[in-house]
Amino acid sequence: MKKKLVALLVLSLSIMAVGCGEDKETIAGMNGSAIESGSFADNFTQETESLTTDSTETADGTENHEETEPETIPEPEPYVEPEVDLVMVGDVLMHMRVTNSGKQEDGTYNFDKLFEPTKEMIEAADVAIINQEIIMAGEEYGYSGYPTFNTPTALADSIVNAGFDVVLHATNHTLDKRAQGALNCINYWETNFPDIAVLGMYDNQEERDTIYVYEQDGIRIAILNYTYGTNGIPVPADMPYIVNLMDKTLIKADVEKAKELADFIVVCPHWGTEYTHKPTQAQKDWSDFFLECGVDLVIGTHPHVIEPVEWVENEEGDRMLVYYSLGNFINSSASKGAGVGARFVGAMATVKIAKSEEGEVYIKEYGAEPLVTYVSGNGKTIVTYPMEEFTSEMALESSVHEKDPTFTYEYCLQLWEDVFGNLEEKEQEEVTGQ
Repeated sequence: MKKKLVALLVLSLSIMAVGCGEDKETIAGMNGSAIESGSFADNFTQETESLTTDSTETADGTENHEETEPETIPEPEPYVEPEVDLVMVGDVLMHMRVTNSGKQEDGTYNFDKLFEPTKEMIEAADVAIINQEIIMAGEEYGYSGYPTFNTPTALADSIVNAGFDVVLHATNHTLDKRAQGALNCINYWETNFPDIAVLGMYDNQEERDTIYVYEQDGIRIAILNYTYGTNGIPVPADMPYIVNLMDKTLIKADVEKAKELADFIVVCPHWGTEYTHKPTQAQKDWSDFFLECGVDLVIGTHPHVIEPVEWVENEEGDRMLVYYSLGNFINSSASKGAGVGARFVGAMATVKIAKSEEGEVYIKEYGAEPLVTYVSGNGKTIVTYPMEEFTSEMALESSVHEKDPTFTYEYCLQLWEDVFGNLEEKEQEEVTGQ
């Protein structure tokens, strides 16, 4: 288009020159040199083209005209939120029948089978937490069940083999074998599994004051563990660090420290009333306190039966998810009567923690997997299954059914429904509304 405009301009100039009767001399007088009348238009055309077209000189002296392509700016990659999958199971309650079920022919112990049906679920998580209700004080203390427990250290080996990363030890049974029993247990963990995080029980003040933080893909998660008490056994005055008690001053200080180190804070309290499916007022009050401190997630243990999951919110709009109780992961209660079967239904908490493009770390998804502990009729086989792998036949032939005739597969399903309801629909509504 530009060249056509130049050509028209040249033609116009030529017509003007002829029309005015100007000859070569007239034009020469205008330019101060003798040139043909058409040379002025030619020069003008060349100069104009040099302003409108990029050109380069080739080896033979001719010009190569190239058009410049506009630079393409690539679109930015869409942001993909990093995520951490966290799971936690409830109380590992080693009654003597559970301990005896792990005894081998050579006298050693192996508890791998307790975890075999759930191992895949545990290993699939980024971080897996277990509430180790009972200490492992060593053979010299004698293995014992209720009310003062001690179980073989082989249990620690099986916990690690199952894929757990974090072990909670602040329970009402931490001091069942007094301070030395607890120290023996700590020593076994530190000597054999130094990479496993053992929380709630410590052998020195520095370790107690250290906040555990799990970090992955830019998400930092602090995990804290406390117990309401130690069954009346006093904490040694010279070892206040040996077990974390639920003290508001202590917890508030720990959470404040955790805020400086992490983006997300989980508190695992050992609390509540045994064998009740509804949270107590004390649990509600503690939940309000945790929210006030800035905690993001609470997963509770101790009642030995499952309790509900709910969001707690304050007037400022801050929210915190609470699992009041996951129930037992493993047990073999000797009690009899209606309701005992509820102690064999537990839950695995499942929480997906994500980080938004704006840097907010939040709960993206949450839920719970139903679990059932199977105890064979002779009591020698004790294994915890996902409920979907449990059957009516297993329930009816189990020793639990003998102790509590109401314990059936249908009973387990109904109990889960009564406590948790349709947790999947509830989760979709509440997380979406966050």
